[in-house]
Amino acid sequence: MEGRRKILIMGAAGRDFHNFNVCFRDNHAYDVVAFTAAQIPNIEGRQYPPSLSGKHYPNGIPIESEQKLSFLIKSYAIDEVVFSYSDVSHEYVMHKACMVNAAGAAFTLLAPQKTMLKSNKPVIAICAVRTGCGKSSVSRRVCEIVKGLGKKPVVIRHPMPYGDLFKQRLQRFTTYDDFRKYDCTIEEIEEYEPHVEQNTTVYAGVDYKDILEAAEKEADVIVWDGGNNDTPFYLPDLYITVADPHRPGHELSYYPGETNLLLAEVIIISKVDTAKPENIRRVRENIQKSNPGATIIDAAMPVTVEDISLIKGKRVLVIEDGPTLTHGGMSFGAGVLAARQYGALEIIDPRPYAVGSIHETYRKYPHMENLLPAMGYGRKQVEELSASINRTPCDTVLIGTPIDLRKIIRIDKPAERVRYGMQETGEPQLEKIIRAKLRNFSIN
Repeated sequence: MEGRRKILIMGAAGRDFHNFNVCFRDNHAYDVVAFTAAQIPNIEGRQYPPSLSGKHYPNGIPIESEQKLSFLIKSYAIDEVVFSYSDVSHEYVMHKACMVNAAGAAFTLLAPQKTMLKSNKPVIAICAVRTGCGKSSVSRRVCEIVKGLGKKPVVIRHPMPYGDLFKQRLQRFTTYDDFRKYDCTIEEIEEYEPHVEQNTTVYAGVDYKDILEAAEKEADVIVWDGGNNDTPFYLPDLYITVADPHRPGHELSYYPGETNLLLAEVIIISKVDTAKPENIRRVRENIQKSNPGATIIDAAMPVTVEDISLIKGKRVLVIEDGPTLTHGGMSFGAGVLAARQYGALEIIDPRPYAVGSIHETYRKYPHMENLLPAMGYGRKQVEELSASINRTPCDTVLIGTPIDLRKIIRIDKPAERVRYGMQETGEPQLEKIIRAKLRNFSIN
């Protein structure tokens, strides 16, 4: 490795691996000494295996805790640290840059275009300015539109490889049995299940070049369903970014969400049915100043339930999507909106009944109050989530997560699932934009 520039990649089990695969794996100029891991529980202490790391790394690459960042830079005389995870504030990024510089290394943010692979099929990318903006609903809407045009969409989902990286190299999901086959966490199933319910094939994994080649064999259109507020792994033919008026101003203050805002051809302002008009106006003004050429679409995201009687006049425990509440910073989600809309008597505070890592999550994210984050990064945490639910005294458990938790854990009281989708509220319509875009390809 003598003479090669020593690199450390800061990540969270996703973007970091992709950046390595595309920019560093077969690059003779660099020696990637280690990955560091943050954000996701228990993803450090592993190894990026030799089967994925390539000929220059016969022993694989260690994945260390980010807490060891300064130590690693100094111990291995690291030349450059590549920041490779998402949904953090601009201030957070610069704190990390200062830490890296103080330890003696350069701090790098790779240009997203340098990490985008080119597909031989049209690519529609759905990204966001923050976690929890509603991009998964938009992705499902895009798939519906593509199917309505007589074409087959295949979703490629942003990576969440929290287990055996070799086994998770290339995953294909078409049935619920596939979730068990790949031993998926709650966080993974939350993203895959809604697509599978709509009979849309989903790919995910670690090596996104191989994943793309597999998906292209059966797709007319590739739909990139982004994670957090990360940029796409594939070069988009249509770049859609979702902004959230419940968090006005965040579209200009989070990394790399602002990059998505600047690169987007279409920007969807979501949740206009529940956001304050002044917040919608502020987001629109920020978009028009930052990306005046973008087409803006207003979209409602209404919530629905099957049995209102389980909510009206009842004391409900609300469970919301974990990442949206944690590093997404939201203090409510679809479950809370449904509880209010359908007349719940009371939303129970579950914090006194939380156990184990769920209790610790409240300590780490004190902005969460009368709701329960659906954390499930492994079997032990799923068990702790189940115990926290069943310890909480309530009449009904209101599940506001994308996944139907009743399929994963035992809930010993009545439970109702909240569903939500995307509805454009005026012109322009997304279907017209997609139809026009696909005319440029021979598939139309």
